[in-house]
Amino acid sequence: MGTEPTMYERAGGQEFFARLVKTFYDRVAGDDLLAPLYPEHPDFTGARHRLTMFLVQYWGGPADYSVERGHPALRMRHLPFAIGPAQRDRWLLHMATAIEVTTADLPDGAELAAELLGYFRPTAEHLRNDTGLPITSPSFRNME
Repeated sequence: MGTEPTMYERAGGQEFFARLVKTFYDRVAGDDLLAPLYPEHPDFTGARHRLTMFLVQYWGGPADYSVERGHPALRMRHLPFAIGPAQRDRWLLHMATAIEVTTADLPDGAELAAELLGYFRPTAEHLRNDTGLPITSPSFRNME
């Protein structure tokens, strides 16, 4: 009885995630809304490294991100930056384009793309920090 291969394995390992992140940040670098949010702007070397390591770990590869940086704590790490609907949507636009480009030639590219977007959409919403704390959206209140 075998185990299902991880996204990391199915996508082609570290090389795939490095390409995805490079494509993403190549677009972010020219974005007047997003680029200034990065403290090291216009140098995205550190951001590329961190996002690549995080995605590799999240999708089943080596846990180098946690070794180097500790728990991901995504919301905490993004709190210093103003992230509202415009930033979320622009980030998702660039990521969706990067996903489309990097999965286009893979045998199960459409499936991988859908899985990646299925993760990034709610995560991008989670990182918004313009709603105040505690979360007060109507959909959240309906869950109580």
